[in-house]
Amino acid sequence: MEHGSFSDNSAATFSLTDEDHTLANSVRFTLNQDPRVTFSGYSIPHPSQARVNIRVQTTGDPASEVLKDACQDLMLMCRHVRSTFDKAVEDFKASNAVKAMKIDSKEESSDSEESE
Repeated sequence: MEHGSFSDNSAATFSLTDEDHTLANSVRFTLNQDPRVTFSGYSIPHPSQARVNIRVQTTGDPASEVLKDACQDLMLMCRHVRSTFDKAVEDFKASNAVKAMKIDSKEESSDSEESE
């Protein structure tokens, strides 16, 4: 839901349900990276409600478009982090380090329990 003025679309407050600090702070961070944004912030009206309010003020561009762009930028960042993490996991598994650590060995854990 968007709250704002019909005459000035460069400032608006967006109310998102079923969200918390995790998404709101990430969106706020991404918004603050955009040179079109003069102010961005968020609030949580009450701790027992799963709702956040994100305030966006721009230099003149529509706030809804700037928020949309910020969300798309955030998705790209998340995809990059995910692909980097997945590649690191694959590289680690391929490096025989898992076999050297004997993580998956059930025999070793039962041997150590008997010796105690």
